Parts: sequence; structure tokens; C-alpha cells
Amino acid sequence: MSAGGATAMDDSDDKGGLRAALSGLTTRGRSFLAAGIAASACAYVLGQGDLLRVGLLLAVLPLVCVTVLFRTRYRVAGTRRLSPSRVPAGTEARVHLRMDNISRLPTGLLMLQDRVPYVLGPRPRFVLDRVEAGGRREVSYRVQSDLRGRYPLGPLQLRLSDPFGMCELTRSFSAYDTLVVIPRTEPLPPVRLAGESSGYGEGRQRSLALAGEDDVIPRGYRHGDDLRRVHWRSTARYGELMVRREEQPQRARCTVLLDTRQIAYQGTGPDSAFEWAVSGAASALVHMLERGFAVRLLTDEGSALPSEGPGGFAGSGQDSAAAAGLMMDTLAVVDHSDGGGLSRAYDVLRGGNEGLLIAFLGDLDEEQAAVAARMRQRSGGAVAFVLDSAAWVHGESPATEAASERRLRLLRESGWTAVAVGPGTDLARLWQQASHLGSLTQSAAVGGATGGTTGFSSGWS
Repeated sequence: MSAGGATAMDDSDDKGGLRAALSGLTTRGRSFLAAGIAASACAYVLGQGDLLRVGLLLAVLPLVCVTVLFRTRYRVAGTRRLSPSRVPAGTEARVHLRMDNISRLPTGLLMLQDRVPYVLGPRPRFVLDRVEAGGRREVSYRVQSDLRGRYPLGPLQLRLSDPFGMCELTRSFSAYDTLVVIPRTEPLPPVRLAGESSGYGEGRQRSLALAGEDDVIPRGYRHGDDLRRVHWRSTARYGELMVRREEQPQRARCTVLLDTRQIAYQGTGPDSAFEWAVSGAASALVHMLERGFAVRLLTDEGSALPSEGPGGFAGSGQDSAAAAGLMMDTLAVVDHSDGGGLSRAYDVLRGGNEGLLIAFLGDLDEEQAAVAARMRQRSGGAVAFVLDSAAWVHGESPATEAASERRLRLLRESGWTAVAVGPGTDLARLWQQASHLGSLTQSAAVGGATGGTTGFSSGWS
């Protein structure tokens, strides 16, 4: 939940002065003022005293209302609370508003209005009855957006009106909040991808606390330690029982690469290929974090999140949750890049020990496919979901299918587990397909290495 700061408003302190108050005259107030002036002028010309008194009454009444409303001295405070402050696209969030009268006088009729962007829905308006001294009023409204992004809410506006409806004055608060609409995420099946090792399970990587017999970093013996781990040389040196440190498990790593090149996608809108890729990257991030992986987000521009931590990967516990929130906030506002290649992302993937690489790629030419092939050499395993944006805009055709197969063949020849993404395809099904295709590739590689024959079916369920 997010709470907006309370802001007090004193209606006697108007920077615009009386001129601003006069500009708040309603149509009724202006009509009364004009009628009063006209009646007074006619009474003066015709010498009619009774008409003059009526004209003065008509002219003075809206001016009196302006003066009284302008000099009102009650104070109110407004608070906004979002529940929640971060929502997936297409999901509703509720905004709670609370008005407190912190003055000693009751208020008159108040009209409350909150400023919201057009994509979140119509501008909410509420009418608040008389609020007693020290009293409060609470109202709420719902907002929803099918487009991800960061949307400001506020500031709140109060419209004050006199009992006769002659004048309306608007006061604005200064506090505002931000609603973050993140991409939709889809639950993915817990299957194993090619080159993947579980975060803390079988096949995990380990980093030892010692590099050799001479580089032992011992610690003091604790009750329950295995005597087979006693390091006698250190025991003799320090005069107390010392044991070797245990091996430290290292979390399996995963890099999610999102291709944002503008030339790689066609079409716009919530159902476009680019939005599917963003949503797919968000789903993969959440899924791998839930499986215990250390995860980072990488774009074609070379920007990686989180920027801190070992190797720039999300840690564990609260750090992992904060990093996940940071990555989702980044995906909420990510847009097309002007870059034309994947070379900067390739430079980030260095060292050859980057773990599993999951890429969401747009249209690839031969040059970019070659760059992607070099990325595969610097990762433990690589899975690519390749989108044919032309098919998303114009529909599938023999020409687009041939081009898609050519791109997939180039990636698979370099070791990628490449899956084609058609318009509106379910990511969970593609995830299972990638797992099945990766297992077939590994089986074929093992069969070729042992000189045996391996038979398999090319269909997927």
C-alpha cells in the first residue's frame, strides 16, 4: 500500500487574491451581476428608485458570496492510499481518499476531484456533505489500465461552493502518488530447460572455501562437527581443535535477455509482439526466482538489473524481493531502443559462467543471429523464444514461416534451444515445448557422442 502525504489547505490564503475569487463566479453568479448592473443603469436613466434597489441587490449578492467564500477560514487535510501500488496490466487497483476537517468550524458543501490519467479511466468526482469540526469523510474509486507504465495520481482538488451557487473556488493539494502497472505474468510449469541446474538441488555448483591443502581457512571446532573434518596442521599451530570449513553452495544463475530493438518488432498496442515479449520476460523472471535462481534482467542496450550484488544477480531473501520489484518496475516502463544490434548485450555476457540464458528475441537478420550464436558460447544453456512480428501484424504466410524457420535453424545450429512464437501463443505451452526440445537435443548429442542411435518423435503434446 502507498499512502499520500496529508496536506492542509487554508481557504483564507489564496495567492491569486480577490481577482482569482471573482474568476470563480458561476454562470448564475455572472448572470445576477450582469442583471444587477443593467437594472441599476436603467433605474438611473429612468429615475426609478425601486428598480435601483433591486438592481443593487442583484449585483451585491454574488459579490457578497465571493467575499464570504474567499474569507472562509476552515482547514482540511487530504490523504490518498493505493491498494496495491503495483498491479499487473488489466488488474484493478483501489484508491482510497480521506478528508479531515482540522479546523474548529464545520465546512460547507465540498466537491472532491482527483486527477488521473485518461488511460486509467474517467476522472473521479465526489460530493461531500457538511463535515463537522474534527470530522472526516472517506471515499474510494477504482482504476485499471491495459497498458503498463507509471501513472501519477493527483493532486487532489477541492471545489468550494456557496449555498446560493453564485461562486465556486478550486483549491489544489500538493501531494500525489504513482501507480505502477507492471506487465502481466503467466504461471509457468516447473519443467527443466536445457542446460539448467536447480538452484539448490542436485547438480548445483559449489564454491569451496579452500583451494588446496595449503590454503585451508579453518575455524574452531564446534560441538557436533564431524571429526573427519579436523585439520591437524592448524590444530597443532593454534593449540586448539580446528576443522575445515564446509563447502558453500552457490545459487544457480539465470539471465533473462529482452530484445527491445525497434527494428525487430512491428505493430503497437497491448496485443503486439513487443508487449508479448515484455510479458514473457516478466513471467520468466518471476518463475526462475521462485525456483531459487539468482536472476538478472538484461536488455539489448547492455543495461543489466540489478546493478549491485555478486555479478549483478539478485540475491536471496529480502534482497531478492527488492531486486524483483526493481526489475518489474523497469519492465513497466521499458520501451523500444534505437539500437540496431545485440552487441552490447553480448559484451555483458562475459566469462563463460553466466548460467542459464533465456532470451526473448524479435526479428533477427544473419548478422544478429551470429551475435546470438556467440552469446550461446558464453552461457551454460540457452533458450530463445523468437517472435516473428510480421506474422503478428499481417498473419502467418508461407513467406513468414520460411523466414522464421531460417532464423530458428541458425540459432539451433549454434546450440540454442529455439522456439518460434506465433501470434497470441500461450507462454506456458511454449515453455514445455522448450523443455521437450532441449531434452531431445541433449539425447541426440549423447547418442552421437557414444556412437549409438537415438530415435524420437518430433511432435509435442
